[in-house]
Amino acid sequence: MKHARVMHQGQVHSATERDGQLLLNDGTLVAEAAVTWLPPLAPTPRPRTILALGLNYADHAKELEFKAPEEPLVFIKGESTLTGHRQLTRRPADVQFMHYECELTIVVGRSAKKVKRDDAYDFIAGYTIANDYAIRDYLENWYRPNLRVKNRTGCTPLGPWLVDAADIADPMALALQTTVNGKCMQSGNTRDMIFDVPFLIEYFSSFMTLQPGDLILTGTPDGVVDCRPGDVVVTSIQGLGELINTIE
Repeated sequence: MKHARVMHQGQVHSATERDGQLLLNDGTLVAEAAVTWLPPLAPTPRPRTILALGLNYADHAKELEFKAPEEPLVFIKGESTLTGHRQLTRRPADVQFMHYECELTIVVGRSAKKVKRDDAYDFIAGYTIANDYAIRDYLENWYRPNLRVKNRTGCTPLGPWLVDAADIADPMALALQTTVNGKCMQSGNTRDMIFDVPFLIEYFSSFMTLQPGDLILTGTPDGVVDCRPGDVVVTSIQGLGELINTIE
C-alpha cells in the first residue's frame, strides 16, 4: 500500500492512494493536486535519526574520481532538511554547483539492535524516495560533508509515498532515474549499490539501536549535474513513484 501525509484545508492528514486520488483518513477523496504534500512519515514515531550514505555506488565514486569505499561513508541529517513532494528547494544565490541525488530510502519499522543480515528485511516498514541535494561549493571533504552541504532547511525532498516493504519484492533490483525539465540526466539501479540494504541494517544495528521511523538514505548513482533556479527535477524509483521538486 502507498501511504502519504498531506495538508488539506488547513489540516494534516494521513492518506492512501486510491485510483489516482488520495483517500484521507477522514474518508474524504481528493485530487493529488488539491493538497500540500508533506514528507510521508507519521508524526509519531518521528524519525529520530536520519542516516545518509556517501559514495555508495561505484559509478558515482568513479565519477567523482574517488576509490570505492571499503566501509560505509555515513553522515547524519536533521529532520528540518526534509520537505515534501511538489515543494520548492532554494539554491543560494552565491553558489556555482548544486546537484540532485536520487536515493532509495529505508524507513525502519521496529527497534533494531544487532540484527543479522538474513533477518534485516523484518525490521523495515517500507521505502520512499529522497532527493538529497548537495552544494559542491560548500564541500570541504567528500568523506565528511559539512553542515551547509547536507543539512540546509528543505534541501531533501522526500516522498511522495511511503510504500509498504511487503509491496517491494526486491529493493535491490529497482531502476532509478532523474529528469531535469523533462530530460533524463541520471539512470541507475539499486543492484549497483556497494553496500546493499541488508548489509546496512546489519551494519548500523551492530553499534547503535535503530528506532521506528528512522531513515537510511542509501546513496545515488552517477549522472549528477548542476541545477538552476526554475529547474523542475523529478527523481523516480521503480515501484515507489515520482518525486517532483522545483529549484527556486
